[in-house]
This record gives sequence, structure tokens and C-alpha cells, in this order.
Amino acid sequence: MAFTDGTADFRSDTVTRPTEAMRQAMANAEVGDDVYRDDPTVNALEEKAAAAVGMQRALFTPSGTMANQIGIHLHTRPGDGVICVPSAHVRKYELGSAAAISGTTFLVVESPDGSMTAAALDTALDPNGPYYNIRPGLLTWENTHNASGGTILSPEVMAKGSAIASERGIPVHLDGARIWNAAAGAGVEVEEWSQHATSMMFCFSKGLGAPIGSMLCGTADFIEEARRVRKRLGGGMRQVGVLAAAAAVAFDERDRLVEDHLLARRLGEGIAARHPDAVDLGRVQTNMVRVDGAGLPAGAARFKDDLVAAGILVGFAAQDVLRFVTHRDVNAADVDRVLAVLDSA
Repeated sequence: MAFTDGTADFRSDTVTRPTEAMRQAMANAEVGDDVYRDDPTVNALEEKAAAAVGMQRALFTPSGTMANQIGIHLHTRPGDGVICVPSAHVRKYELGSAAAISGTTFLVVESPDGSMTAAALDTALDPNGPYYNIRPGLLTWENTHNASGGTILSPEVMAKGSAIASERGIPVHLDGARIWNAAAGAGVEVEEWSQHATSMMFCFSKGLGAPIGSMLCGTADFIEEARRVRKRLGGGMRQVGVLAAAAAVAFDERDRLVEDHLLARRLGEGIAARHPDAVDLGRVQTNMVRVDGAGLPAGAARFKDDLVAAGILVGFAAQDVLRFVTHRDVNAADVDRVLAVLDSA
């Protein structure tokens, strides 16, 4: 369901509107009070999600940020260090929640693309340093990696790093906000990653296209405690089956993510054909395309202004770098409109 005024919105895959099927499911949803565990639509979605990722239980949350923060809170103690890359979503885009809610800090492992080598993690996760060092309490991965342009973390890299954490008794949390994009892009099952995590979350409201909701997954004991923390954070949502119903439709349609990836590839190749230095096609792996203004004649800001004038919305990923995100509400004609703006510049 695209914008009725003809606007093409490439700012994020979070801007999608509920489809007619989602709206019908919401209208017809059987509901109960989820705080009492009485909402059958939520219960069914949680069971389906846990099975799909190969974990025991799952918990429906309003957002990925809440799910991530519940995970951090349950896995750590105040003063612990959370291992991640500098540009990890949990560190860069969640308003310091880990410090505010759980009293943790971050121990960063440098990486250009969201991956962390076994050698680097062997050092970062060393429990035998001086007693006054920050204690590593949790290893976190992000897949796909947003700040790198939707790149896919390979199961092999995650397996090696997670094995080191496991050997040292350190839990592993997977921020899998767009894990279904990773699965579609790599052509493998989500369990290829989830088997190397103690807990994980994924979003219904990003690539999958639902209006709201994320899922936190883990062991039965972990999810039981997670339910308590969710309530403490204000996440007791009562008759939330009306939202879970839309999420269920999106989840059942996740095979369509390959269409978004093909569209992103078409956009990336189209821009690269005109300005080869503006796009690194090696990083167009899922539904994101980063455009470097240094490779454009007039820079990213001018390109963005020209797009807005043509009814096309896009956001900055970094200074002089634009990020296009494809999703169910944009199409090939919208991509052609972007390329036409480039041609007319």
C-alpha cells in the first residue's frame, strides 16, 4: 500500500503501510489479555516464531529496542561490558538504554562490516585480565548489519566467535532485526545463526513490513524472566492480538523478501552504471543501497534535494552518504524515477 500522493519513500523499510490482508487480520483477530497470557493470537505467533528460529520460547514485544534491552538486562550485571562493533544498533541507536536500564557499558571490537574475527574476540572476551578491567558479560551480533548497508554476517563467522564466548561462560545475543533478510540473501535457514546464540530478537516491522512488533526468543526459563522485565518496562500490552495478527500475516509472507533484494540490486546497479564510485555493489546484499556523495557530481545533499523535488524520500546514513531501503511499498517504477533524477542532474 504505497503513498496515495505518489511519493516513493526509500528512507527505511519501517515506513510501510499495513496491507489489506493485514488490516483484515487485525479486524478479525481473536484477542484476550496478554498480561494474563490469554491472547490466543499472540500465543500462536510466539509459538510459531520460536519454532521458526529453533528456540524453545518467544515473547512478543512492541519494538526491537525493547527486545534487545530485555536481553542485555537478563544476561548481564551492572558494570559488565557488552561486546559489539562500534556501529552496532544496540550501542549507537538505542539511546544509551543499556547503561540507563542495566548499568552496562560497551566493549567495542573494530570491524568494517559488523563481523568480529575470532582473534579479536579471543582478546575482547579474555576473562583473565586484571580484576579491575571491565568484565565481559555478553557478546552481541547484528544481522543484517544496518550501518554497513544491510550486509550479511556469515554463519561461519558467528559460529567461531560464539564458540569462544561459550567456552568462557559468556552468553550470546543476536540482534536479528532483519535476520529474515539475511536468510533470504544467503539462501540458508535462520537456524544457521540462531544455533550460535543464547537469545535473539527479530523485527516484524522492518523488512517483513508489519506495522509494529518484534520477537525475543530463547529458552523457556529465559523467556519467563523476559516476560517480567517486559512488564517492568511498560510492555504489558493487553489485547495485543490486533497487532500480532498483522505481524503473523507479514511473517507468513517472508518469502517475498527476495523481491526487495532484487529491487535493491536493480537500484544499486543503475546508480553504479552512471556513477561507478557512488555505490559499492559488494555491499548491496539485501534491501539497502548506500550512495556515497563523493562519487556523485554534486554530492549527496544535492542529490537528496533533487529527489525530494521529484517526490522521492531518502535518508542520510552518514555525512555525504545516502541510504536507500527497498520494501513492499516501492517498486521498479520508483527505482526508475530515482535513476531518472540522476539522468536529469
